[in-house]
Amino acid sequence: MDYIKFLFVAAPLCYIFNDPVQLYFSMKSLYLRFWFRLHEMNSHEQGMLSLCILFQELLEYHEPQLYFHFLSINIQPIRIVFKWLMRCFSGYLPPEQLLYLWDLILGYDSLEIVSLLATAILSFRKDNLLGVNSLQNIEAILADLSSIQVIPLLQLIIISK
Repeated sequence: MDYIKFLFVAAPLCYIFNDPVQLYFSMKSLYLRFWFRLHEMNSHEQGMLSLCILFQELLEYHEPQLYFHFLSINIQPIRIVFKWLMRCFSGYLPPEQLLYLWDLILGYDSLEIVSLLATAILSFRKDNLLGVNSLQNIEAILADLSSIQVIPLLQLIIISK
């Protein structure tokens, strides 16, 4: 793993810990429990392949119109959100919202919440996404996640169907 990927998952913890020793051991614990799974391809149920498959299945189930719109314009939906999944949204969400997400991951002891959030974000921006026909325009719509509120979005996707 290169240092940049490591920094993206370590940096948000600087908002919590002032002591570098606590920061180090917390990061080490999170990395060994969760984050390493995001940076290797394997068949583990919490691994990157499983998270990608889960995302695709959730999107097809919750937003079939959007899912088939992407396919009709020759864009695999996973290509849009892969970077979010790989970094567990670090660098994409505001720190407060990112830490809410990570609290849920810890609370449920599962990375699957990341796939659920990726689906919820696409669902939230569905009307705009249905109006474009290129990867560049899709990425432009999803470039700024600063207004995303993790808990309400996850609640909406969970109770939607």
